[in-house]
Amino acid sequence: MLVNLKEILKIAQAEKNAVGMFNATGFDSLQAVISAAEELNRPVILAHAEVHNRYNDIDMVGPAMIAVAQKAKVPVCVHLDHGVSEDMVYRALRIGFTSVMIDASALPYERNSELTAAIVKIAHATGVSVEAELGRLVTGEAGSGESVSGKPEDFYTDPAEAAAFSEKTKIDALAVAFGTAHGFYTAQPKLDFSVVKACAESTGLPLVMHGGSGVNEEGFHNAIANGIRKINYYSYMSKAGYLAAKAEIEKNESGYLHDVEYAAMHAMKEDVKAAIKTFSRRG
Repeated sequence: MLVNLKEILKIAQAEKNAVGMFNATGFDSLQAVISAAEELNRPVILAHAEVHNRYNDIDMVGPAMIAVAQKAKVPVCVHLDHGVSEDMVYRALRIGFTSVMIDASALPYERNSELTAAIVKIAHATGVSVEAELGRLVTGEAGSGESVSGKPEDFYTDPAEAAAFSEKTKIDALAVAFGTAHGFYTAQPKLDFSVVKACAESTGLPLVMHGGSGVNEEGFHNAIANGIRKINYYSYMSKAGYLAAKAEIEKNESGYLHDVEYAAMHAMKEDVKAAIKTFSRRG
């Protein structure tokens, strides 16, 4: 069942838990995410990130994502993750995505709020939800090692600024920075849950955790207890698929790519199931 982000976050808010967002970088990960959600009978957010467009163009994978969501036995939101260009946001809207993230967090506050408000006006006119971001993670969204200089706390979301931003833009969800990072962690992150709580109270919005891969179970539950309702998770799902594919190749029995993809799909499915179970528990 295809729904928008606002609808799916109402479920998370009512249950006081979080819905997982998982990137579909190919048909193997697309199948893994939907199969996991249906098996557990849990809602899910299926996402295409602009940074992944080089692997599967949104014009090709997007319609497939929507078709799968429409046929799914559980609520599925089809979401554009980290839309940093207006062109990509508009492409997602034309294809039929039910949620878009306009990520202008690298821009000055005023420009971020102006651009976000403009996107919200267009998206809301067709029933599409909008997520935005204030504050910044210290690693690039691809988890490639790209980083911004400074301490993590220098980029935490300011609760007062978040309240003003949310009021001006009318967004449906806000991604906040409180110590997480994109990609693989070299050490357990130090998370400031007081930032999450203060932003939840000041905005009244469902909040989003980016860089969810690598956070431990206690960290997830504390974040949820303080107002996180959407958790972005990709890197460790992808790693599970990579390791399964590597093992399949090293067996050197088949020679067929589809056997490698099939092994990767099943490994990713199990990883997604574990994440959904963690996010679905009450904080």
